[in-house]
Amino acid sequence: MSAHSTAIGVSSKRGVWGGGNEPLKASYGKLMMWFFLLSDIFTFAAFLISYLAIRVSYPAYTGPADTFVGSNEYWPVPELVFEAVPFLHGIHAPLVFVGIMTFILISSSVTMVLAVEAGHRNDRNDVVKWMLWTMLGGITFLACQAWEWNHFIHGTDGGTVLTYVNSLNRQVTETVFGANLVVNEYGPASFAQLFFFITGFHGFHVTIGVVLLFLCFYQAAVGVYDRRGHYEMVEKIGLYWHFVDLVWVFVFTLFYLI
Repeated sequence: MSAHSTAIGVSSKRGVWGGGNEPLKASYGKLMMWFFLLSDIFTFAAFLISYLAIRVSYPAYTGPADTFVGSNEYWPVPELVFEAVPFLHGIHAPLVFVGIMTFILISSSVTMVLAVEAGHRNDRNDVVKWMLWTMLGGITFLACQAWEWNHFIHGTDGGTVLTYVNSLNRQVTETVFGANLVVNEYGPASFAQLFFFITGFHGFHVTIGVVLLFLCFYQAAVGVYDRRGHYEMVEKIGLYWHFVDLVWVFVFTLFYLI
C-alpha cells in the first residue's frame, strides 16, 4: 500500500471520527447519540417508576368486568378503559387499538433496520425507500395516538358519577365525562395526569423522530450522503428511532397491561 493511499484512508477515517482513539469503533456522532440516549433512559425510567409507585398506592378493581365503573377509590382497569376502536362505536375491543398502534411502531423499527442496512451498501434508492416507510409509520402512530387522546378526553356516552375536590377546595359530586388534569370518569385524577404526561412525552419523542427522519430522507434523496461517502447519519437516526420504539414497549406494558 502506498503512502498516498494510506494517507487517504487515515483522512477518511478522521472525517468521521475527528482524530484520536476511536472507542469501540464508534464515531464521534454515534458516541454522542449513545450519551444522549443514556440520559433519556434515566428520564423515562424516573417517569415510569413514579407511575408504578402511584399505581401500587391504589387498590385494584376486583369486581366483575361488566360492572366496572370509575371510582376514586381504586385504580382503573386499562382493558376496560382503552376498549374503543375508530369507526366501530359500541364494540368492546380491549386494547385492540393500542395493540395496532404498537404493531405499527414496531414495524417502523424493522424498516429502519432495512434503511441502515441499505446505507451500509451505499444504496441510495433503498435508503430513501425504507426511510419513507419508517417516516410513514411514525406519522401513522402519531395520528392513532391523537385519536386515542381525543377519545380519552371526551369519554364515554354515559359518564361516571364521581365525588372529588375541585379547584376551590370544595367537595363536588357530579357526572364526569372524559378526562382532564383535575378529574376523569375513569378513576383517580393521577390516572389521567400520568396518561397525558407519559404518553405525551413519548409522543413528543416520536414527533422529533419523524422530523429527523424527514431531514435524513431528504438529504439521502438529494445525494448529500453519496457526496460524503457514507450514510452514518442514517445509522445515528436509527439508534434514536429504535430507542423510541423500545421505550414504547415499556410504556405499553406498564400502563396498558398492569
